[in-house]
Parts: sequence; C-alpha cells; structure tokens
Amino acid sequence: MTARSIMVMGTASHVGKSLTVAGLGRWLANQGYRVAPFKSQNMSLNSTATPDGREIAWSQAMQAEACRVLPDADMNPVLLKPSGPHRSQVVLQGRRLQEVSARDYFYGDKARLWDTVQDSYFRLAAQHDVMVLEGAGSPAEMNLKARDIANMRVAHMADAAVLLVADIERGGVFGSLVGTVELLEPHERARIQGLVINKFRGDPSLFEDGTRWLTDRLQIPVWGVVPYLEDLDLEEEDSLGLDHRRYAARRGAGHGALRVVAVRLPHLSNFMDLDPLFRDPRLSVAWADRPTEAQGADAVVIPGTKNTMDDLQWMDRRGWLDGIRRLYAGGSFVLGICGGYQMLGTSVSDPHGVESDAGVCPGLGLTRQRTTLSQEKTTQQVQGVLCPPWPPAGVTAYEIHMGTTDNPDALPALVAIGGRRDGVVAAGGQLVGTYLHGLLDNAAFRHTWLERIAHARSKPLAPGDVAPDPRERRDAAYERLARHLSTHLDLGRLTELVGPPPHPTTISI
Repeated sequence: MTARSIMVMGTASHVGKSLTVAGLGRWLANQGYRVAPFKSQNMSLNSTATPDGREIAWSQAMQAEACRVLPDADMNPVLLKPSGPHRSQVVLQGRRLQEVSARDYFYGDKARLWDTVQDSYFRLAAQHDVMVLEGAGSPAEMNLKARDIANMRVAHMADAAVLLVADIERGGVFGSLVGTVELLEPHERARIQGLVINKFRGDPSLFEDGTRWLTDRLQIPVWGVVPYLEDLDLEEEDSLGLDHRRYAARRGAGHGALRVVAVRLPHLSNFMDLDPLFRDPRLSVAWADRPTEAQGADAVVIPGTKNTMDDLQWMDRRGWLDGIRRLYAGGSFVLGICGGYQMLGTSVSDPHGVESDAGVCPGLGLTRQRTTLSQEKTTQQVQGVLCPPWPPAGVTAYEIHMGTTDNPDALPALVAIGGRRDGVVAAGGQLVGTYLHGLLDNAAFRHTWLERIAHARSKPLAPGDVAPDPRERRDAAYERLARHLSTHLDLGRLTELVGPPPHPTTISI
C-alpha cells in the first residue's frame, strides 16, 4: 500500500517550509502514523551521513529525527552542494555523481535524476503511512517550471495535497500568495488544499480580515496564522542561518570569559559543528570575516568547507594565514575541522582538479602534514574513543570529505576508530585537527578542550559543562514545534487528507 502524501510548498525560499515539515512530521508520528520526510532536490552545504554511509542534507536528517525514523538517502535523492560561484557537486542517492556548472545543470537532461527521484519516493512510500514532502523555493518560478524536479511535478507524482506557506515577516504576504496561486496552471491550483501564514508577530486575531479576504479571493481555506516561534533552538539549514541572532557574537559570562573566534569561510559547510560553543554561556563566541576580528582570541576554529583550495587562497588574501600563525605563536589554541583540518598542514594538492585548477596551495604550516584531494568521497557515521592524553571517552560523529592527510611526524591521533586513527594533536593540545563533524557535540571532548584552553589562558571556567545534550535538546524542540503547529493550524484538515492513524497512540503534546 502506498502512503498518503502532504506536500509543503512556499511562496519563496526561507518561509519556514523545512520546520513546518518537521513539526507536521512529529505531530503525525505522535498520532500513530508511520511517517517519513522527502525532499527530491535540496541545495545545501550542511549535510550529514546516514547510518549506511550515504550523504543527505542536514534538514532532511533533522526532519527524519522529528518523525522518529532513521535518516535515509531516499529522503533527499538529489543534493546540490555549491563549490563555487557557478558550480555545484551533485550527490545522487547519497553518492557523489559529478561536478557541474549551473548552466549545464539548468539546461541538462534530468531524466536520470527524475528516475532516481521516483525510485526513492516510491520505495519510502511503500514503507510508511504518510509522506510529508517539502518543495524547493517557489512552485511559480516560471523560468524553472519546464525543468522542475522539486515542486509541482513531484506533487503530481506523489498525488500529494499541497499546503502553501507564506512568510508574513517579509511583507507582501497577499501578493506572494495570490501571485503564486494565480501563476499556477488550473490542475496545479487544484492540488493546494490550504494556506499557512507563517512567522506572525503580534496578535493573530488582527489578521482575521486578511484570512477572510484570502479565502474569498483564492477559494482556498487558510489553515491558520502561525505566530513566530522564538528560540526554537534547532540548527539552521544553511549559512544564511548565520544571520540568526543565535550566531551573533555572544559576549559570554563576564570579562574573563574564553573568547572563541570561527573563520567565516566563503564556502563554509556544516557550520552547526560550532553550535555547542554558541550555546555555552560561559564563552564569548563569534564568526569573523577578517583576522583583525580575531585579535586576542583564546581559540580559533577553522570549520569545514566545500572548497578547501579556494578558501585557502581567500584566507591568504585576507591575511588569515599570517594572522592565525601569529595567534598560535602567541599561545592561542587552534581547532581545524574537516577542510579546516586540511588547512593546518604545509600544503593541499588537487591533482585531479576536483575543486580547483590551482594544483597545490600552501597551508598554514602548523604541522608538516600534506593533504591530497581525491575523486572518491568518504561519507560515514563513526564511533570511536578519544586517544590519550584525552579521557578515554566514546565519541560519536560523522565524516564527509574528499582526500587524505598524511602524518609524517607521527603526531598523536585524536580519536581511535576501530583499527584506524583520526586527526592529530600537537603542542599538548594547543593544536587539534580532525575530519570528524559533530565532534564538539561530544561533552567529553568539548569539556576537556575548553578546560585546557582555560588553564593555558588563565581564564577559569565555571564548573561543569553547561551545553545541553544535542539529541535531547532537538527532541524537546520537535515537541514544542508540533504543539505550536497543532495550536495554530487546523490539523483536523490534515487528518481528513491522510485518513485516521492506523497505529493510534496515547502520546500527548
């Protein structure tokens, strides 16, 4: 039996589609439905590894977690990872397919991609009661519709009822909703079963006239007006989220707080690696574009990047390489994650032109390591143990990288993973490099690293590790989001569309 489907589309990007899918998924799961998310095509540099070693966008993994199911490559069969101004890596069902220019992707034959989208959707639909789909951008992008594999074509494939979401905070909510609906073909408009006014600030009752006007004009019911949900505390989907106030500079507790600066790389990826630091009130944490913003920092984090070669050259032009060397020489700690780890050594070479035609780029030279980029991509979840002199604690993380980094000086490793080692530790822990994303989510590593910085910089931290467990924090956020949507949306209409739950539950939110 094929699942019933509801599809969340938006009048534009960043109107709240991803969180709406997550909230509806958790609400449906709480009612007793077996539910899974699906986004046929996503463009994001925040990705993660599935249990079987495939790569999908972080937002689909987050939605799967909200639905209480394991992430699966079928939930995001096409992932585009921008690697330059007009270039992206195409990941198909969790495996790297090719690098392609924007023009070639736009005009290219998408038959293989569309076949994959269909295969993934129907495989998931056969295993679940309800599928909650997410569109991309707007379904009324007239220059894209003929090549669409993300919006109305997907809705027709899944025979999905569509919920159209608009962000009132942006302004122009009437124009965006009416314009979107009226640009659609009649058979497309017929799929839209409800409208959602999202991110409303103030008294929702003040919009009652607007609700009536939209219903009369479009002959589509407004399911509800959803107030802006403050401090939801879920990771943002992409680097546009760095403008969120959570990622604004955190001053920390008192003048003696440890100051941590992260380099805001042009091709920054998986920036949520730093979330545990931003959530720690004992720290002063900020993203920085220029090395002058890092003066006096106790620690510098070089995060992941989709293009190590280009970002290394950018860092050199900006003065970051010399700036980090000076900070390190002055006693500041340095942590490099994934692409940031590759930058710590003497050089990064790209013999196959995977990222650039530069050939070889000099690195920071803080170690004598050399990295060689490869055409093969490592994507896997890992479990390991911190190596001495760190406490022998378990570590859960994931890898997404292309290339290998040697260790000519046999520097101590950071984590033992089965029969292999990851990362390096130098200068008694002043320098740490790792390929592991999510490392800072592990309290044992994070607490020890911060304590070492505090001791070396004579800035004692308050006792204990105050960052919340990330899984418990996210689960609480999903429950809060589901409760919020059920309060402000007429979800009885959703039940009418998908039918009664086949596995009733007593979970209450």
